[in-house]
Amino acid sequence: MENQYGICRVAVAPLRADASDRAEIVSQLLFGEAVEIIQKEERWWLIQNGHDGYQGWIDFRQLTGISEAEFQDLKNCTQLAPLNFNNVLRAEDGSLYHLSPGSNLPFLKDGFCFAGTEKFQLDFAPYDSKQANFSRDIEATAKFFQNTPYLWGGRHAYGLDCSGFVQVVFKMLGIKLNRDASQQTEQGRLVSFLAESKLGDVAFFDNEEGRITHVGIMLNPNEIIHSSAKVKIDPIDDQGIFSKELGRYTHKLRIIKRFVE
Repeated sequence: MENQYGICRVAVAPLRADASDRAEIVSQLLFGEAVEIIQKEERWWLIQNGHDGYQGWIDFRQLTGISEAEFQDLKNCTQLAPLNFNNVLRAEDGSLYHLSPGSNLPFLKDGFCFAGTEKFQLDFAPYDSKQANFSRDIEATAKFFQNTPYLWGGRHAYGLDCSGFVQVVFKMLGIKLNRDASQQTEQGRLVSFLAESKLGDVAFFDNEEGRITHVGIMLNPNEIIHSSAKVKIDPIDDQGIFSKELGRYTHKLRIIKRFVE
């Protein structure tokens, strides 16, 4: 594959910090997400995700080649796997792929999608994020992932880190967010006070050094849904998130951002 652009051809592919199976998983690609290939080291390729600009090392066998024009098209793909645990793609050889919600359905046409030269039949109804209504859909979309276990680097329905959870929820609603919590703080409009927050606002939390280390979605000025051990709802006040399991504050509130007025 000589292309300088590729597309994820498996349901979920790990992005690693270094070119090794033992390296830390820093993020994941979902099926159908397009990437730019930056560097090649034998079977490990350094790529940049077209969706969020995030970089990591991937086993090149989990990609297939696409053109630059196809890469540009897929950066804004709105045809997605829906909020469902039965999103099955059928490959031409009859084998099945089980997609996580928010996975791209590239070049969807007549019930088929395409990854490079590979053709897949949908056994489910696709979801178009352009049809989403943020204020109507944000709560149900976030709560769909409730009880999903925390996974460092996770972006799929069986494992999410805090920023991956927020990013996937917003992707389902047609809004692009950066990958890490510290990067997401650079987006949106500042909300001055917790009492002014509303459903769908995003709260960020810092550590003792002032570094942003956590993020979650406000349900109302008193509750937040976030990924910590699992995706769950916890009380929040001006000090931060209070963990009912631990009986103490676990995350110190730093700022709140609004992405939809």
